[in-house]
Amino acid sequence: MSSRPRREFLQLGGGVISLLSGLDLLLPRFAREPGSRALGGGPGLRRQFDLDLGRTVVDLGDQRAAAVTINGTIPGPLLRFTEGETAVMRVTNRLAEDTSIHWHGIILPNAMDGVPGVTFDGIRPGETFEYEFPLHQTGTYWYHSHSGFQEQLGVYGPMVIDPAGSDPIVADREYVVLLSDWTFEDPHRVMGNLKKMGGYYNFQRRTATGFFGDVADRVQWGRMRMDPTDIADVTGATYTYLMNGRPPAASWSGAFRPGERVRLRFINGSAATYFDVRIPGLPMTVVQADGQDVEPVTVDEFRIAIAETFDVIVQPPAEQAYAVFAETMDRSGFAAGSLVPRAGMVATMPAPRRRPIRTMSDMGMNMAGMAMPGMDMAGMDHAGHDMGGSGEVPHGPDRHGVGNAAVPEVTRRRLDDPGIGLEDAGHRVLVYSDLRSATPWHDTRPPGREIELHLTGNMERYMWSFDGQKFSQSPDPIPFVMGERLRVTLVNDTMMEHPIHMHGMWMLLETGSDAFDPRKHTVNVKPAERLSFLVTVDAPGRWALHCHILYHMEAGMFRIIEATGDAVSGS
Repeated sequence: MSSRPRREFLQLGGGVISLLSGLDLLLPRFAREPGSRALGGGPGLRRQFDLDLGRTVVDLGDQRAAAVTINGTIPGPLLRFTEGETAVMRVTNRLAEDTSIHWHGIILPNAMDGVPGVTFDGIRPGETFEYEFPLHQTGTYWYHSHSGFQEQLGVYGPMVIDPAGSDPIVADREYVVLLSDWTFEDPHRVMGNLKKMGGYYNFQRRTATGFFGDVADRVQWGRMRMDPTDIADVTGATYTYLMNGRPPAASWSGAFRPGERVRLRFINGSAATYFDVRIPGLPMTVVQADGQDVEPVTVDEFRIAIAETFDVIVQPPAEQAYAVFAETMDRSGFAAGSLVPRAGMVATMPAPRRRPIRTMSDMGMNMAGMAMPGMDMAGMDHAGHDMGGSGEVPHGPDRHGVGNAAVPEVTRRRLDDPGIGLEDAGHRVLVYSDLRSATPWHDTRPPGREIELHLTGNMERYMWSFDGQKFSQSPDPIPFVMGERLRVTLVNDTMMEHPIHMHGMWMLLETGSDAFDPRKHTVNVKPAERLSFLVTVDAPGRWALHCHILYHMEAGMFRIIEATGDAVSGS
């Protein structure tokens, strides 16, 4: 864990600051007690939660900082409902600045979505805002602030909606496992450091003599103004990684009896961190993605992008401790916990794996035509790429101006690709093409229109955008027509992964399963990837579309969708 001093972070903001001591006092009940339970209830019930947002001085490991908390804890409390209920959340702002709460993945009325400047004005200091909306879905979700850097400062928590009838996913017990990242630095300083130098937190850089074995390789990377070790913008150089609010040194644990079916509801509530999740010696059966039931698929590991959720079933056979290990994609740290048959047991964590390195194919280079004398083509990673051309789309000359540093020569379908660092895992890793919805989508019309959006950025200047335009440059809203069936194609022109979240409507990720394509609220788009999703436009109003890496969104990777017009028949 970092031993950085407190610096001036404790003096951030104003408002009410309370002081709590002892780690358990800073954790919500779901992170302290042995398993969450269904509440009962159902259609017609109006279930209310009171949420107070304020500043709390928290102890994490050997350091103390002023966090923004919900009801005094990090994460916030588990909000649990039953399908058919009406959710009522009274949010009181005890901060010195405006705040908000967005209900991530929940289909709700536009005015309740909680995005300042898009769906409402925000919650001013001293005010209470009452969110109220019906719940017509089930599954694992989460909530977080959509105001400035408050999400990084602690404003996030889990949300679960149980089925009104019997749950098709059978489990003897269950746990929410919320992953997140914490920095003892002021997030504004983090952003400032990234603006000064995009690789500020990349302390894993290789030396030129150690990595660039030939001139051709060095020239290629130089042209792209990128470093092959740029896997994550913000790393373990400043981050402490948390599982249910606990750092690795005071790790979370969940009890089980051998042979039980245990449901783990994984949520990535991070500001900027992808996690690779595994439980060594214990297969995981994925049964839900982004709150939506999927046909069960058994894997040994899965990558969870920022803002995604995955539910898995595990069945520990032996009376031993099992490590719940969430390693960061850049391998600079991890969050950890244990499944244990007896109190006091702690699992042995696996050794960290070697950090991955970007390759030319990650930047969309046409590998078939770029062999140069002295370049080691055998060392390039071709996994998941169709070098025969069927999965490749040649890129045009448009560079999107200064808003994009480089454009790949080709973009590829990468739904079968587990992602950087997992190509040679030696066990089964979940890929998007594994996901198949448990129930068909009601709208089977072919799309009548297609929109293509390019994910663009300049790491050197730390500029992130869609189609080369930051949100501050006031691009017009993206027009959706009520009732239409629409295809949206995302093309990643950058060397970084981007978790793209669309508010208000489901994205049906086109995996080839047609009506059984998985329904997602967040999709991970890999470097040089081209993927498409279908939308049934059924939610009027203005909705946010953005990268869920908080620093990318704040830097400009944000757009507004506007759904207008009369409904089209057949929806």
